[in-house]
Amino acid sequence: MAKRKPKKRRFFKFSIIILSILFGASLGLLTGYLKSAPSLDQVNFHQQFATHIFDINGKLITELYRENRVPIAIEELPEHLIKAVVAVEDDKFYEHHGINFIAFGRAILVNLREWRFAQGGGTITMQVARNLFLTQEKTVIRKLQEFLWATQIERKYSKDEILETYLNMVYLNHGAYGVEAGAQTFFGKSARDLSLSEAALLAGVIRWPGRYSPFANLDIAIQRRDFVLDRMHDVGFISLAEAEAAKREPVKLAERRGRVVNAPYFVDYILNELIQRYGEETVYGGGLKVYTTLDLDMQKAAEKALLNGLPTGSVDANGLTQPQGALIALDPRTGHIKAMVGGRGQDKFNRATQAYRSPGSAIKIFPYVAAIDNGVTAADIYIDEYTEFVLPTGEVWIPHNYYETFSGPLTVRESLEKSINIIAAKIVEEIGPRTVIEYGKKMGITSFVESGRANDVALAPLALGGLTKGVSPLELSVAYGVLANQGIKVEPMAIIKVTDSNGKVLEENSPKKQVVLSEQTAYLMTDILRGVIERGTAISANIGRPAAGKTGTHQDYRDGWFVGYTPELVATVWFGEDIPSPMIYQGVRYGSWNATTIWKNFMMEALKDFPISDFTKPETGLVEGILIDTKTGLRVSDGTTIDKEELRAEIFIEGTEPTEYSDRDVRPWWHNIPFF
Repeated sequence: MAKRKPKKRRFFKFSIIILSILFGASLGLLTGYLKSAPSLDQVNFHQQFATHIFDINGKLITELYRENRVPIAIEELPEHLIKAVVAVEDDKFYEHHGINFIAFGRAILVNLREWRFAQGGGTITMQVARNLFLTQEKTVIRKLQEFLWATQIERKYSKDEILETYLNMVYLNHGAYGVEAGAQTFFGKSARDLSLSEAALLAGVIRWPGRYSPFANLDIAIQRRDFVLDRMHDVGFISLAEAEAAKREPVKLAERRGRVVNAPYFVDYILNELIQRYGEETVYGGGLKVYTTLDLDMQKAAEKALLNGLPTGSVDANGLTQPQGALIALDPRTGHIKAMVGGRGQDKFNRATQAYRSPGSAIKIFPYVAAIDNGVTAADIYIDEYTEFVLPTGEVWIPHNYYETFSGPLTVRESLEKSINIIAAKIVEEIGPRTVIEYGKKMGITSFVESGRANDVALAPLALGGLTKGVSPLELSVAYGVLANQGIKVEPMAIIKVTDSNGKVLEENSPKKQVVLSEQTAYLMTDILRGVIERGTAISANIGRPAAGKTGTHQDYRDGWFVGYTPELVATVWFGEDIPSPMIYQGVRYGSWNATTIWKNFMMEALKDFPISDFTKPETGLVEGILIDTKTGLRVSDGTTIDKEELRAEIFIEGTEPTEYSDRDVRPWWHNIPFF
C-alpha cells in the first residue's frame, strides 16, 4: 500500500497540471474570444433601401434597387404587426440582452438529438447581427460571433431601434425586403394599414419565405397565419376572441405584378444624372425619393402616338425593327420634360437625346429668325427661281425645291409656309452663315460644326438642314421653345427635387432662363409658323387650337421631322432608320407628313384637359393690320382693286413696316372725286 502512494501522488500532480493547462488554454481562448468582440464604433446599422422616382403629379414611375426595401419607422407601424413578429420570432425580445440562453440551450439539445443544425435558438438581435455583419453559414464559430455582435448591438441601440432595423431587413420572397415592401407586394397596401389577420400572415412568412408565401402556397400560409395568431394569444398579446376573428377574415391578396418600369428612356436619362451626383450605391440602395417633371399621362400618350404611327420596315442585324423614332415634349415656360420616348423600347439607345440627325427643313427657323431680327419683314419679297450660288470654294451650288418647280415672287411668310429651299438659301446668303449659326446656338443648338473640312458654315447645311453632325430632338425642342416662350430660352429640366430616406432635401431645382430673342421677333416668327399648320406643309398637324411648327424631311427620305408647339407644350417627332437609308416601305415613301400625324395624335391627347390659349402678344413694338400686296410686299389703300387673295393684313416689328404703296394699287376712278 505504501509503495503505491507515490504513483497516486504523481497521477494527482499530473492531473492538476493537465487541468491547469486546459484551464489556461480555455481562459486564453475565452480572452481571445472576448477580445474579438466588435467595438461599438463598428456596430452601425446600414441597410439598402429602394429609390423611388415620381412624376410631376406624384405617381410612381419606377423603383431602383438591388433589394426592394422601403423604409418605414416603427412608430408608423400598427402595434399588432409588431406583436405578431415578436410573438413568432422572439417572444422574450424585450426581456433578454441579445441572447436567450434558455432557447439556445433547447436548440442545442434538439440539434444533438437530430445530429444536425435543426434549430438555431437565435433572437431577433442575433438575426440582425447575422444579416448585417456576418455570414449565413451554420457553424459553431459563426454562432459564437453572433453572441458577441448581439451583445454589442444591445449595448449601442435601444430595443425599438433594433426591432425597426429587423422589420426593415427581413426577406419575404418575391424580391421584397422589409415589412413595408412585403405589405405592398402581398396586399397592395402600406404596412401601416394592415389588419391583424394580414399582419399575422406577413409575420408568418419571415421564418420560411419560400414555403409560407401566400403567392406560393396559400393554404400553408393560412395555416402559418393561424399559428402566429395562436402564439400571440399564448403570450398574452391578443385575446382568444381577437385571434378567432382574425382567423375567419378572408385573405385578399394583391394582384401579382412585376417590377414597374414606366418611361424607360426617361428613367435611364435621369439615372445618369443621379449616379453622377450621388454615386451608384446611394442611387440603388439609399432610399432616395426623386421628384421629376415627367407627366405619366402625357408619357403614355407619347408612347402610343409614336409606336402606332411608325411604319414597319425590316428587322436589322441587331434585332431592332426599323425605322426607329423619338418623341420628346417640353413645357417651354419651365423647361420641364413632360414626355420622352427614345425608340420602340427594344434597346437602351435614347434617340430623343442621343441621336443626331439631319433636321431637313426644320433647320429653316434659324435663318428666318436671324433675318427677322435684323430687319427683314414677313412681307419682304424674294424670288423663287432657278438660282446658281457661287460658293467660297468657287464651286457652283444649285438648290432644288421639293417639287422641282418655281413659284416666282413670294413673301417671307409664304416662302416659309411652303418651305421653299431656294429662298431659304438666299436668306442664308444675305444674312451670312455665321450669323445664322450664332442665332441657332443661342436658341439651344450645340452641335454645329464650325471648322474642319466638312462643316456647317455654308449655305446648304443651314438652308436645307444637311448638317455635318445633325441635331437631337431634345435640342430642337429647346430651340423652338424659345419662340413659344416670348424669346426666353429655358434649359431642359428633368429633376425637380431629391430627398434622402429621411426626407431631407438633397437638391431642389428651378428653371434656368435666358432672354435670347426679342418678344417681337419671337411672336412674329410664331405667327409665320402658325401658317405652316394652317395653310402650309403641315396642314395635317392642325389640332383645332393655336399652334405653330415646321416640317423637315431629308432629301433622300432618310429622316422625317415635325416640331410643333402651343403656348403650353413644344413637342418634336423624329423617325428614321438607325443606319440612315431612304424610308420606302412596300413602295410607299415616308417623311415629315407622317411625323405631323404622330405629333397631332400626341398633342390632341396631351392637351385635352388644357383650356385653349393663344400665344402672348407683346404689349408694344408691333404694328398690326397693315394691308399689303403679297406680290410686291408694299402697302395698298383701302379701296384697292387688287384681288383679295393677293392681299394680306400683315404684322410688322415697329419701324420695319413699308411706307411705299404697291404700283399695282390702282384706285377706282370714282375715288378721285372729292365726295369719295
